[in-house]
Amino acid sequence: MTRDQLEHAIRAACDVAEDTEVWVFGSQAILGEFPDAPEDLRASIVVDMQPKNRLEMADFVDGALGELSQFHKTYNFYVHGLLIDDEALPQGWQHRAKPVVDEITTGGLCAI
Repeated sequence: MTRDQLEHAIRAACDVAEDTEVWVFGSQAILGEFPDAPEDLRASIVVDMQPKNRLEMADFVDGALGELSQFHKTYNFYVHGLLIDDEALPQGWQHRAKPVVDEITTGGLCAI
């Protein structure tokens, strides 16, 4: 996955979730801090996301943008919409999140 693909996924997930922000988790979250991460670290074609403010929309994100969706077939990567259990993550994880912001993408927070 590239940083451009991550930004595309963030925009799509925000649109589907009708949210202004999403949390990005998993291996592709590295692109939040390191947009040009080595190819070995961004080999996955899936990015895990949770709507930040509309948690109830996670399943809709997964259905619309997930594995075997039209989005996946069109772009050769997909979004796994999910709910993250805050209790399973280290304390203060939100403060380590890196925003993914450019002239188009304003709603991604990569938690790494």
